[in-house]
Amino acid sequence: MLTRKQQELLLFIHERMKESGVPPSFDEMKDALDLASKSGIHRLITALEERGFIRRLPNRARALEVIKLPEAYSMSLQPKRGFSPSVIQGSLGAQPAPPAPAKTAANSDTVSIPVMGRIAAGVPISAIQNNTHDISVPIEMVGAGEHYALEVRGDSMIEAGILDGDTVIIRNTNSASPGEIIVALVDDEEATLKRFRRKGASIALEAANPAYETRIFGPDRVKIQGKLVGLIRRYH
Repeated sequence: MLTRKQQELLLFIHERMKESGVPPSFDEMKDALDLASKSGIHRLITALEERGFIRRLPNRARALEVIKLPEAYSMSLQPKRGFSPSVIQGSLGAQPAPPAPAKTAANSDTVSIPVMGRIAAGVPISAIQNNTHDISVPIEMVGAGEHYALEVRGDSMIEAGILDGDTVIIRNTNSASPGEIIVALVDDEEATLKRFRRKGASIALEAANPAYETRIFGPDRVKIQGKLVGLIRRYH
């Protein structure tokens, strides 16, 4: 699945090639997505290529080929079947609806909360707001407020007891205290699970694995999408 920026760039390239037969320049792509630099476009192009949506043609400047479009785009051409994915609480357009409040399950000791996709605990991956299914969790784990769950991919938080394949329970909030583990949305594009720190006016996203470096960002580049309140692990 694509992030909103990846999808918007792919569709921009597709529409421009339909109109003129020539891919847009990196400057045109940067302006269309309102990015500050072309480095962000390079990252998006690489991500689209890795996911099999475009192909860069060798030995030709500005040579891009659109191989496929998101299923959501094709479905949007059909009445009543459109769907537009977006990064959790961080789209280019209108903000997506927040996760639904937890529902009390038939067993009054548990509540049902939505699983909203995957979160990176390692190299950032897309975390798409798409309620795939619900899970039941102990009611004392969540407390008040809105909650959602994410499946963890990666090993950067292993010393905090969070392993690849775990499911983390997140309270939906846009603030956190230093030292808390958060869902961080970086550049409105990639979501990752890290420990929140402040370094002067900057924000530090700290791993719990010495193999990963702490990443430092300006405060305008990071949005807090929630904080960790619980964890579920299945043993096979």
